[in-house]
Parts: sequence; C-alpha cells; structure tokens
Amino acid sequence: MTAILGISAFYHDSASCLIIDGEIISAVQEERWTRKKHDPEFPKNAIQSCLKIGGISPKNLDLVAFYDKPFIKFERLLNTYLTFAPKGLQSFVQGMPLWLKRKLWIKELILNELSGYKGKIIFPEHHYSHAASCFYPSPFEEAGFLTMDGVGEWTTTSFGIGQGRSLKIIGEIKFPHSLGLLYSAFTYFCGFRVNSGEYKLMGLAPYGEPRYVDLIKRELVDIKEDGSFRLNVNYFNYLVGLTMTNKKFARLFGGG
Repeated sequence: MTAILGISAFYHDSASCLIIDGEIISAVQEERWTRKKHDPEFPKNAIQSCLKIGGISPKNLDLVAFYDKPFIKFERLLNTYLTFAPKGLQSFVQGMPLWLKRKLWIKELILNELSGYKGKIIFPEHHYSHAASCFYPSPFEEAGFLTMDGVGEWTTTSFGIGQGRSLKIIGEIKFPHSLGLLYSAFTYFCGFRVNSGEYKLMGLAPYGEPRYVDLIKRELVDIKEDGSFRLNVNYFNYLVGLTMTNKKFARLFGGG
C-alpha cells in the first residue's frame, strides 16, 4: 500500500486529500469542519477526517505533499517589496509576521501536526499541483493542460503536456501579469471580497452587457498574437498596497 497526503494551507480554502494506491480516498476542505468560509488555517480537522476515512494513521503515510514552494513565494514578495520601496511598507509590515512565524516553517508544522510521521515532505511548484489535480484523475494517458490563477510562486499561467505519470510545463506567464488577479481586481472594484466574491461576479456576468470590452483591451490588457498577455500595472495596487486597484483604475470606469 502506498499512501500520500496532500495539504494546502495559509492562503484560502485550506484542504487535505488522501490518495491510497493511486485512488483518491478523501478530499476535504477545512471550512467544512470549522464553519469558517474559506478558512485558510492549517487543515488539521480535514487531515484527521481524511486519515479516518482511509483507516490509517500518520505513521502509515509514505509521503506528504504541500501544494507549493513557500520559500520561492517568499522570494517573490521580498523582490516585489524591494523593487517598489518605499511603497508597500504598510503591506510589508502587515504581511511579514505571518511569514516569519508560520509560512516559512511549513515542514516543522506538518511534522508537529502529524505525530508519528517520519517520511518525506515534498513541495511541488504551485502550477504543477494545479496540472496534476486535473490530469492525473482524468481518463487520458496523454493530454495538454492549461493552468490559470492569481499567482503561485511566480507563475500565473502555464501550459504543457501530461504523458503517463509525467507532467511537463512548456510555457508560462509570470507575476505581475495575471488574469486571475485581473478578475480579482474587478471583484474588489465591484465591492466584493477578493478570494471570496469572484463567483458572485461570474454569476452576475451573464446579465450584463459587454460595454467595457474594448476599454479593457485598450487600457488594461495587452493580448499578444500568440495568446499571451501583459497587464498595465499602472492601474493596479496589488504590487505595493493592501487593495487591488487604484484611483486611476476607478477613474477609467467612471469612479471617484
């Protein structure tokens, strides 16, 4: 028997997944236990649930995987803060304590929570985790994949090929150019919570009219012939601030 435990935590919707002999036995979000919507905390309840459903204890696990590489993500944050300093000081001061106390010590935290586990802990790249979650459970032996989100370590969009048990990323787009962050920017601008209200914007979209398509393409997103893109970061605040958009963005869409 080969048992693998997957863990995501400290961003949004913390969760755990247990795979035994290549089969998904259980996948649980922490919010289902704590009743805190989008709970980002370490998913200890979800982990306990997965292990219970699988009928095993931590000592029976062969491998534990955390969903991304915290040190590379931390490198991106430091690089961004240093590039735009002294802008972003408030965001830096607010965010660093959590990183220094918890996010840089994931391995130690996992070992403390999984009493009895003595095996290996791996940290795959964020977008490889996305690709794996869609390709490996699929019925295909070979397939192309496309992953798009806010941001992982540096990557925001990737594409590649899955073959058998291997995944290969062929190309990628990196932070700060991100369609996920663009969508979150509009979520924020419309008054909803980022990493929470995006689904509301999706639900409202079919009832709207595409009045701003040309404006968005002209001012916010430069779409290349090959399908890649770049954002005009002059309209956004997520690089240095605690908000997604700035006054220039608001003026573009008739705001104050």
